[in-house]
Amino acid sequence: MRKLIATVFNYSLDGLLADEGIDFWKFCFDLPENRDPDDRAHLDFLQSAYAHAMGRTAYESIAKGMTTSTDHPFADILNAGRKVVFSRTLKTADWANTTIAAGDTTEEIDKLRLGGDGHIIVWGGVELWRSLMRLDLIDELQVSMFPYVAGEGTRLFDGVPRSYQLDLVSSTASSNGIVYLRYRRPR
Repeated sequence: MRKLIATVFNYSLDGLLADEGIDFWKFCFDLPENRDPDDRAHLDFLQSAYAHAMGRTAYESIAKGMTTSTDHPFADILNAGRKVVFSRTLKTADWANTTIAAGDTTEEIDKLRLGGDGHIIVWGGVELWRSLMRLDLIDELQVSMFPYVAGEGTRLFDGVPRSYQLDLVSSTASSNGIVYLRYRRPR
């Protein structure tokens, strides 16, 4: 059965996501890791995904950037990869290899998980991450913790279960102070 891996990037020490337009957003995208991501292991992880799942807002934002990009390292991977958008309002998806999952979230995830090994990457957005946590569907959480106290932004874990144990799988620090954390949900 395929694992569902949520990737949380641009996350501050005080538990906030970098919302576009705030100082933390600028800080994150001024770092080389975000401007020009070239970590071979991370690119291989993205390339080997069975599917890339996202909510409507994340889909629209990522599609806009990747379909017009000629040099971003993620563009070829995402443009060619299988994408699933979780939305009850989106009627059509113009980005190649994209399907819309408009049914029951658990049933849609179960369909994606069946039929093989590997992983499904959940890019976001926040409402999708929270929904998947409430339904206890996430197998692994990968968090990029930035060396920054934001003071403003979106709280990722608002509205999720009060008790949500995770086991640390690995932690790796970059030269810029970003700590990459991998947590697994015990089953």
